[in-house]
Amino acid sequence: MIEHLKDHDEAVAYLNAALEESLKGDGESQHLFLIALRNVAEAQGGVSALAKKAHVGRESLYKTFQEPEIPNGTHLFLYVLR
Repeated sequence: MIEHLKDHDEAVAYLNAALEESLKGDGESQHLFLIALRNVAEAQGGVSALAKKAHVGRESLYKTFQEPEIPNGTHLFLYVLR
């Protein structure tokens, strides 16, 4: 799957589907969105590269991906979806 997510259009479609699912509002669907986001980050150069592009610390980004629900501060997610 990671190989397919290197393609921009595939990654966007995958994240859009995960985001739509996360809008259900339950913790599990929100956690699955974070997993999808992490998968795309890994496919697109890694979490460290994403942290650098988003101007956030790598450690805080890893912590975000471990949260059970989507945290506040969606600027990072919007950046990835571009």
